Amino acid sequence: MVTHDLGAGAIVVLVSMVLARTAILRRRGVVATKFGAMDKSDFLIPPFALFYVYVILASALRWPSIIDGTLLSSSAAAWAGVALCAVALVLMALALVAFGTSFRIGIDEDHPDTLVTSGIFSVTRNPIYVAFAMLLVGEFLILPSWLLLLYVVAGFMLFHRQVLREEAFLAEHYGQEYRAYCAHVHRYL
Repeated sequence: MVTHDLGAGAIVVLVSMVLARTAILRRRGVVATKFGAMDKSDFLIPPFALFYVYVILASALRWPSIIDGTLLSSSAAAWAGVALCAVALVLMALALVAFGTSFRIGIDEDHPDTLVTSGIFSVTRNPIYVAFAMLLVGEFLILPSWLLLLYVVAGFMLFHRQVLREEAFLAEHYGQEYRAYCAHVHRYL
């Protein structure tokens, strides 16, 4: 199905954007990967994320999958999912550009960069998490299964947990500047 191929492509592009940005920063001497530095339980997330990527790719590439049926069969919903994935990719690209050298995977307590409030960050304080959430919902609409619905719910909970951690760090580190930013820009949408 074309929608499954486009959904799989969206996952590949999104992951590639994040990895490319991390590699570019590494070449500039910035350690952008701080994942798990604050909470070692974060290392439980990658296996579930890799399994998710496999499930999406398996759908497009006709690999063996545990998904044998869908909750609904709607071409309109699948195309709406493709559209959400496309918006997620644009949002992610805008966030990575606006972040500049401040981009981190995880919280960098040792070398925090400047507070980013311009570009897409003037619309939402968490464009990367909004992009990930849109992608999860989009993929669910493309392949509406109980498993992907579970990933949507779990993803939203994990994103919110991380946002709360980051907000606490940003409020402590940037103080009034961050609180003023929060007063004018919504957390998500």
